[in-house]
Amino acid sequence: MIDHFSINVSDIDKSKRFYKEVLAPLGNEMKLDFGKSVSFGEKEIISGDPAGSFWITEGEPKLIHFAFSAASKEEVEAFYNAGLKAGGTDNGKPGIRPDYGAHYYAAFILDPDGYNIEAVYHGA
Repeated sequence: MIDHFSINVSDIDKSKRFYKEVLAPLGNEMKLDFGKSVSFGEKEIISGDPAGSFWITEGEPKLIHFAFSAASKEEVEAFYNAGLKAGGTDNGKPGIRPDYGAHYYAAFILDPDGYNIEAVYHGA
C-alpha cells in the first residue's frame, strides 16, 4: 500500500552502511545514491518502484517506527543479527509477539539515530 517513505538521518554515510547490512537479509539492496539521499528496495523487483520504496536523507532526525516484511522466521533472525553487527542496538530479540497476534514473529533494532525498526513475519 505504501509507495515509498523517507526518514532523515544525522549521518548519511553511517546510516547508508547500517541499512545496507540490515536490509540485505530481507532481500533488499541500495538502489540509488544521490550523496545526501539514498534509496533501498527489493533486489529482485517483485512489487513496487524499481527505484526503491525506502529512502534516507541527511537531515534532522525525528522519532518514528517502521516494520519491514520478512518471508520467514529465519529472515527476522538474520535481520536482527545483521542489525546488531552493523552497530544497531537491541530493542527486542526475535520471537512471537502474542499481543500483536498468534503468529506475529518479530525483532526490533534501534538504528544509529534511535529509530525503532522491526522485521516481522506473519506466517504460521
